[in-house]
Amino acid sequence: MNSQNPVFIPGPTNMPEALRRAVDIPTMDHRSAAFKDLLHPALNSVKKVLKSRSAEVFLFPSTGSGGWETALSNTLSRGDKVLACENGLFSQKWIDMCLRHGLKVEVVKVPWGAGIPADRFEEILTADRSHEIRAVLATHNETATGVVSDIAAVRAAMDSADHPALLFVDGVSSIGSMDFRMDDWGVDVAVTGSQKGFMLPAGLAISAFSPKASAMVETATLPRWYFDIRDMRAGYAVNGYPYTPPVGMINGLKMAAEMLLDEGLDNVFARHARIAGGVRKAVAAWDMPLYAQSPELYSNSVSAIKTPEGFDANQIVTRASEKYGTAFGAGLGQVAGKLFRIGHLGSLPDVLALAGIATAEMCMKDLGFDITLGAGVAAAQEHYRTS
Repeated sequence: MNSQNPVFIPGPTNMPEALRRAVDIPTMDHRSAAFKDLLHPALNSVKKVLKSRSAEVFLFPSTGSGGWETALSNTLSRGDKVLACENGLFSQKWIDMCLRHGLKVEVVKVPWGAGIPADRFEEILTADRSHEIRAVLATHNETATGVVSDIAAVRAAMDSADHPALLFVDGVSSIGSMDFRMDDWGVDVAVTGSQKGFMLPAGLAISAFSPKASAMVETATLPRWYFDIRDMRAGYAVNGYPYTPPVGMINGLKMAAEMLLDEGLDNVFARHARIAGGVRKAVAAWDMPLYAQSPELYSNSVSAIKTPEGFDANQIVTRASEKYGTAFGAGLGQVAGKLFRIGHLGSLPDVLALAGIATAEMCMKDLGFDITLGAGVAAAQEHYRTS
């Protein structure tokens, strides 16, 4: 049986062996004094990765979707209004979650492949003189389309409109891979997961609350139990959890965050930009477009590559899996069959990136694409040699 390792999907990512071992630890009594030596260093290190001095970090056994629900249920009440942009599948899913919670959502729809239109947000917030909008939702990196949006511009739009709404940011596929500045950008709730920039298995929803967002928990009335940050906070105060914690995952997160900080966050972000640059050089050599509409929107964690009209891009993903034992990301939602995705985040050195590029070339050649084998590899090699 082929284990499809390494993978070139935008999460879960390839795991460094040290993190694999960190997760695989003997059973620990999570009510013993030893647990605090995992828990609190993990919380403190994640806060540093988020570039925050004042945020409260909460680790729920879940995924990024649980982080979304944590943000909503602890700060809002049924009937509250939120502002969101739909520019891909994951922003769409967060909107759907809001609707299922009985929230009113003003949706700014833009073509998938576009970023968040901060100027349109400013217009809407300026017109909201009664401040009915309680929160603004922003997807920092839209994993389905390989589009990164400017969160600083969203915050600037909110400030220009002098609007008191909370700012919630989905950083699931950006945090730990691309620059994220929770305090500087005025983010009130930041959401991510363990399986992307932190290079761990799926299993932890990581939510960070600003003091302003934390204060909303006492007046918010949306139902919550499992995701109640008050219970989690009370557990932390006595070095524990309100229920059984995933001890191995927390140990892994402690080590993962420390690894990122030891490397230096600027170096981590530069490494991701460099690897992404090589993939983009390869895509250009294939004479194929990225789904992101312009270079300033290109993601450094995933590239979504548009295939010719009428061709089912899923064939590339299937060919890679069945013939070469390699995993690429398929198109999702309304872009299903129109693109395939190469994830380039987490533990991915040059040589592995080149292997993924070479495999994509073989798949496309097998399927009749008019490309020259080695063209993308050579372009990426030159980039990695000289950058």
